[in-house]
Amino acid sequence: MSQFDYIKEIAKYGLENDQERLLSVLNQLVEYSKKTKKVNFAIQLQSILKESIRQQSANNLTKVGSDSYFQRIDDRDIQELILEKITSDYSLENIVAEDKVMNNLKHFIEEHERIELLQRFNLPVSNKLLLHGPSGCGKTLASYVIAGELKKMMVVVNLGAIVSSKLGETSKNLSKIFKKASLEDCIIFIDEFDSLGKVRDYSQDHGEMKRVVNTILQLFDYLPQSSIVIAATNQKDMLDTALTRRFDSIIEFSLPTISQIKNLVELTLNKSGFVFSNKKEASKVMTQCVGLSYYSIQKTLLTALKRSLFQQSDDNVKNITKINSHIWKNLVISEKKSLEVTSPN
Repeated sequence: MSQFDYIKEIAKYGLENDQERLLSVLNQLVEYSKKTKKVNFAIQLQSILKESIRQQSANNLTKVGSDSYFQRIDDRDIQELILEKITSDYSLENIVAEDKVMNNLKHFIEEHERIELLQRFNLPVSNKLLLHGPSGCGKTLASYVIAGELKKMMVVVNLGAIVSSKLGETSKNLSKIFKKASLEDCIIFIDEFDSLGKVRDYSQDHGEMKRVVNTILQLFDYLPQSSIVIAATNQKDMLDTALTRRFDSIIEFSLPTISQIKNLVELTLNKSGFVFSNKKEASKVMTQCVGLSYYSIQKTLLTALKRSLFQQSDDNVKNITKINSHIWKNLVISEKKSLEVTSPN
């Protein structure tokens, strides 16, 4: 059957209100999409199916305080609390980091790939991950990699909408997000996690921070093992120690070394059709990049690619385009100056 055949059958059984056959065809379409390498579509469709089934059967199954943890949550109630719901094509091959970081990511991913084996021996599954380190060093990219490797939907939390000046509202918003994500069996990604520790700045009630922390701890405890929460922060020291202790895995990201900078450049230029006009000069620029984040280095390199391309007339553009190393050097110097990064000796 083709995709159009599946769609026609879905329309037919949907109009006939034949739920059993409708679900069967939908599951067939998920498998067909996976086989035809339409993985993102398959994940999204699978997520819709899971949510629909769980919403029908989940009524007051688990309690968090006096609130039902698995109550049905209307999308309209939490729409402003979510920046986006995404699927990812990223894999471990798309990230450059030190060996310790890569190994920790691999172990975390493996636990969820082999979750049934761990559950068979009643072993806990790590599903709460804290990523910390300087800005632009791969924390957000790592979350995309985990989502891509595990083929899970990722909910990116809108922290600006979560945090509220109203007493108790922040805790309620967090609960809504976790309930919805648990129903969909997906990944919750919270960037700038330390901002949750600044709630006291919004209110004269100094007990608000304690209430928020207690809510997060409760939500962590009731998070299904197949769901994942990933928190990222540039300021780990600002987090309540009770929170940091509750994470199953804590991974520290660092600024790239010269070796990792070379790997990043190679990954960026791989199959791009761009080569350096002067490899020796480019090597010197890579050394000058020490002190910058992965993001800043890649940003300056991509800008150098574009400007080198624009130096040529459209008629002279070939399959292989040379990068003007001098342009890249000036961009790196400018980036370090704007960020007040000291150049290596």
